[in-house]
Amino acid sequence: MAEPADVLAETFRTEWPRLVSAAMRLLGDLQAAEDVVQDVLVSALDRWPLSGVPANPAAWLMTACRNRALNRIRDEGRARDRTAGLAALLDVAAPEEPYAPAIPDDRLRLMFICCHPVLPLDAQAALTLRMVGGLSTVDIARAWHVPESTMAQRIVRAKRALAQAKVPFEEPSGEELSGRLPGVLDVIYLIFNEGYLAARGDQLTRPPLAAEAHRLARLLTDLLPAQPQAWALRALIAFHRSRDGARLDGAGDLVTLEHQDRGRWDRVLIGEGQHALARAHGDAPLVLQARLAEYHASAPSFADTDWAGIIACYDALLAGEPSAVLELNRAVAVAMADGPDRALPLLDALVAEPALARTHRVWSVRADLLRRLGEDRRAAADYDRALALVDNDVERRYLTDARSTLRST
Repeated sequence: MAEPADVLAETFRTEWPRLVSAAMRLLGDLQAAEDVVQDVLVSALDRWPLSGVPANPAAWLMTACRNRALNRIRDEGRARDRTAGLAALLDVAAPEEPYAPAIPDDRLRLMFICCHPVLPLDAQAALTLRMVGGLSTVDIARAWHVPESTMAQRIVRAKRALAQAKVPFEEPSGEELSGRLPGVLDVIYLIFNEGYLAARGDQLTRPPLAAEAHRLARLLTDLLPAQPQAWALRALIAFHRSRDGARLDGAGDLVTLEHQDRGRWDRVLIGEGQHALARAHGDAPLVLQARLAEYHASAPSFADTDWAGIIACYDALLAGEPSAVLELNRAVAVAMADGPDRALPLLDALVAEPALARTHRVWSVRADLLRRLGEDRRAAADYDRALALVDNDVERRYLTDARSTLRST
């Protein structure tokens, strides 16, 4: 039988959006809602080990959140002013018509609510990832390549800005949905990134996060079928997830794209990606990234990959918004297309980039290029730098094994 703390952790992770949504609907304040939900977590941690796990843990948490939120309203002397608005929730009077939200999914609805235009786009995404996406502040900071303290301050400022602007807890609809879509796309994309390649821990991936991002992307295309970037995100995720079955060997070790068994790729997901990409017209960044993924997914072998097409996509992305991470990925494509000697100067120019200072990736890529060129001593030094920064155990094993193959170190 699972321990109460384990059941609580899993239930809390999956139910968090609904709990925050229910508390916010009552309180009308994001920070207050988060405080209520956190209080309920503490209460459950105290009670469940003694009284046992409830028959329906999710329902227990929801009831506790609603009751605590209502008690908070009463304690603050605001019950009289909110009686009319709370009538339906308190079963005082039945509404004339049942509430039918425009966004049927709790998590997606809360994402649209949190991605409020009063906040800058990066603050929208950071706050929503923390409140709804299931990512820790550490995870979010890594996604932006900034210190954890910087990201924590950004999230606090976002909460404060919403409170000061007295932003109501209201579900957007119509044109508001399209206006908030960029922030929601960023959130789902970053959730998927963490699910596809975990920044830390003993697993290469976090499958529940990747699957949830894919589910949300599918819901987005149902909700906004005329939005090409929603289709592009769905295509991007489908193409990447199609390789899930080939990314690890039987021992749980990393298998790079070059050596994956393409017969194990999921053709149904590749087909979904191609169908979605066909509806993602234009040259927006997500569309270009989906095309990049399609080049890989459609290549019959690694040697037959259209590296020139991939480089052209990176050039178009960089023309729109310079990015050290994109430059790094482009350098890998140049190495595959023209040889490691042509790509090495590109890597040399990136090692001092602040955006890459906290990641092992630039060092691991340069180490691999140096290994291919036979410069084992320099490759070993770069593998050591990468190993000092990597936090994912599967990637660490891969880098350690790669370093051990060098002849003279």
